[in-house]
Amino acid sequence: MRLTTKGRYAVTAMLDLALNAAEGPICLAEISRRQEISLSYLEQLFARLRRAKLVKSVRGPGGGYLLAQAPAGISVARVIDAVNESVDATRCQGLSDCQQGDTCLTHHLWCELSQEIYGFLDGITLDELVQRHEVRVIADRQRRRTDQDTIAVSSP
Repeated sequence: MRLTTKGRYAVTAMLDLALNAAEGPICLAEISRRQEISLSYLEQLFARLRRAKLVKSVRGPGGGYLLAQAPAGISVARVIDAVNESVDATRCQGLSDCQQGDTCLTHHLWCELSQEIYGFLDGITLDELVQRHEVRVIADRQRRRTDQDTIAVSSP
């Protein structure tokens, strides 16, 4: 299966946004620190997420990004689709030219697997992930770590 860092990081960043939605607009620098994702990479991803109408930006002091709709309405598959990522278990990207231009013996098996994976990811929303205990524990740890880093940097 080919799910690159683009899709993984997009889902991680969107989940971070959903987890911290109560704080209002979240700047990408905060997501970058918490998730250890390059700020420039996040900027590229959020441009795509904004075009897909999954996030909206707020300009000015205190600005940042907000989810454009309720977390219950955003599936993991939609996030992956928004950054032009595919969930594809075939070697031919679904083109049926796996074996010197012809379909290989297992092409249809891998296509079915791709469909199952997509269906699985389409059935999970950001809201469902936010509700998971293990996700909340990890998010709390990340917040504490970045809060401690901020205190350490700002202390004389």
